[in-house]
Amino acid sequence: MATDWLGSIVSINCGESLGVYQGRVSAVDQVSQTISLTRPFHNGVKCLVPEVTFRAGDITELKILEIPGPGDSRQCGDSQHMDTAMPGVGCQVGPSQNGTGKVLKKPMSSSAPQNIPRRTDMKSQDIVISPQQQCSKSYMDRHMETLSQSKGFRRRHNSWSSSSRHPNQVTPEKSGLKNGQMKSKDDECFGDDIDEIPDTDFDFEGNLALFDKAAVFEEIETYERRSGTRSRGTPNEKPARYRHDENILESEPIVYRRIVVPQNPHKEFCTDSGLVVPSVSYELHKKLLAVAEKHGLTLERRLEMTGVCASQMALSLLGGPNRLNPKNVHQRPTVALLCGPHVKGAQGISCGRHLSNHDVHVILFLPNFVKMLESITNELNLFSKTQGQQVSSVKDLPDTPVDLVINCLDCHENAFLRDQPWYKAVVDWANQNRAPVLSIDPPISEMELGIDAKWSLALGLPLPLGERAGRVYLCDIGIPQKVFQEVGINYHSPFGCKFVIPLHST
Repeated sequence: MATDWLGSIVSINCGESLGVYQGRVSAVDQVSQTISLTRPFHNGVKCLVPEVTFRAGDITELKILEIPGPGDSRQCGDSQHMDTAMPGVGCQVGPSQNGTGKVLKKPMSSSAPQNIPRRTDMKSQDIVISPQQQCSKSYMDRHMETLSQSKGFRRRHNSWSSSSRHPNQVTPEKSGLKNGQMKSKDDECFGDDIDEIPDTDFDFEGNLALFDKAAVFEEIETYERRSGTRSRGTPNEKPARYRHDENILESEPIVYRRIVVPQNPHKEFCTDSGLVVPSVSYELHKKLLAVAEKHGLTLERRLEMTGVCASQMALSLLGGPNRLNPKNVHQRPTVALLCGPHVKGAQGISCGRHLSNHDVHVILFLPNFVKMLESITNELNLFSKTQGQQVSSVKDLPDTPVDLVINCLDCHENAFLRDQPWYKAVVDWANQNRAPVLSIDPPISEMELGIDAKWSLALGLPLPLGERAGRVYLCDIGIPQKVFQEVGINYHSPFGCKFVIPLHST
């Protein structure tokens, strides 16, 4: 009875893992319980194999799409009729003569995975038999009953093994589908007959031998010479790309050594942009300040400029806008300012005045002397008008660590001050206090430094400072360019848009 269905066009649903197959029944084996389809279609795409065999346990649902009539041929090689009569999955061919369709369904197998989505969006899973087959409902019922009762389509759980498969059985696979998502136009692109695919491999070596590389390159070079274009082998120039802060206009090459001193510098520094800043000796630096004072850059102006630059650097070290914020009044920073009775101490007092004006708690240490310099007296008079605190004894300095220590105790001259008891006591306090130290214009010799600094601020041009000076910064105190030229220094400002810049050792 199973041979009556040979030549019928059926649709076999193998669940979400294997998909839907359509084709003409070519063989039904009742012993091994298999059914074979010739020229199959998998999810609407023509398969590459001529025949596919299914086990009864893999079939979830079987639908009759077309039943051959008594005069129809049951040969499996009718490819023209097979291709034109194969409808899409889930589409209705048409109602039967009595208005109803006949569908053969099988319960869902529990062994098939259910987590792979279907390829097509099928609105109807029932396919009705076309009226063109001209078979009555009784004829269909009789054959369906015969098919359902036959041994070849009877489902047996746990009775299959790999040895019971048909010798020509091909396990249906996904055939390279991407998650079951295929377009309807794929059939037009990849639906060629498998017989038309050549079996021989492409001869790459033979075809490559037909290509005359030398002749082609000679033709290209001839064309480039005639047209005036760049010859082969020369790299093409890529258009320059500029950042938002770069000038797009062509300019002269950058000269990184724009400061030349008359003497061979003992040490050289460089800025963040790569400009070389040489160091000068203390004698040349002292001569530079003397010439600047002769032209009107008085000591008072230098003290004010140094105080502004040093206070600006100190405010950045204290946290800048993140720390000095009206909402952070409970985090008011504390600075200990250690000054000696000389010009360097006057520079520190000027810095303390500006820090106190920016709501920084400043504790100024200055020893008591019978006679002070005029510059120190003037700066102390201005500092007394602020909220800063002045002390003359080490005992009055805070016992707890402060936020920053500014060292102005050392100077290039008056080395005898380092032997004074107050100097040694202040140095011991600063070394025991775990606060970072900023030195303003420190001396050259490392032996003269009683306090190790984390940062050092140089004025105008740096001195050849040692390792104990920490990281060196340079501030602009307003010396004109012609003053540098008068002392024999070819000078171009390395500051750019800033007044304080960091220097790096080369």
